[in-house]
Amino acid sequence: MSKIESKTVTYGAAGTTLRGHLETPAEANGAGVLVFHEWWGLNDYIRGRARMLAELGYTALAADMYGDGRVAANAEEANGLMSGVVGDVAAGEARIDAAIELLAGQPGVDAKRIGAIGYCFGGAMVLHAARTGRPLAGVVSFHGALGSFHKPAPGSVVAKILVCHGGDDALVPAEDVANFKAEMDAAQADYQFTVYPGAMHGFSNPDATAKGKEFGLPLAYNADVDKQTWEAMQAFFAAVL
Repeated sequence: MSKIESKTVTYGAAGTTLRGHLETPAEANGAGVLVFHEWWGLNDYIRGRARMLAELGYTALAADMYGDGRVAANAEEANGLMSGVVGDVAAGEARIDAAIELLAGQPGVDAKRIGAIGYCFGGAMVLHAARTGRPLAGVVSFHGALGSFHKPAPGSVVAKILVCHGGDDALVPAEDVANFKAEMDAAQADYQFTVYPGAMHGFSNPDATAKGKEFGLPLAYNADVDKQTWEAMQAFFAAVL
């Protein structure tokens, strides 16, 4: 395995200081991937995902959507941090744009070969980036929220989209699934929507089951689906990046 450099990167958006985590492989493939965190914040799990992407040859930036690298200590705090971003769409978009700009500016990264992945809240963020025509080649949502803050016009969705959704996800209503598909069809978007039977919200995070029990939330890790969805992401990025 080639050497990988890991470092914290400080950047800003609309007056907010952001602290991301950058993983740069010595033998980079020229493409970059952004990682958008769950509602818990940019924690070790998200840094680990950026590392896994670097091991595949991608320059990976775990983006800070909360500011100052804040990480929630409990579900109530996580909900408050997430609501702060969802309640100020312009600020959230500025943070997405700042992360794209930072990654595109890394040595050896082709600005036309940038993708993004997101988990839970982060899934909502990458889908919003796609809906609003951000310059991304492809985005992947893992158990992400599907509700829309922006209705894309036909032909305006630039990024190709892969949604990995748990069949038993109690936090994403069936109505949201139907509405998402209808919205993407109307926008003439290039998207794939894969449902994994039996998988609950948080299926990719090994800590999900314990956190679900601790905070009374319908979360559960599913090792098989975690593996399947990571492989699906690799095949998707091999095609679009």
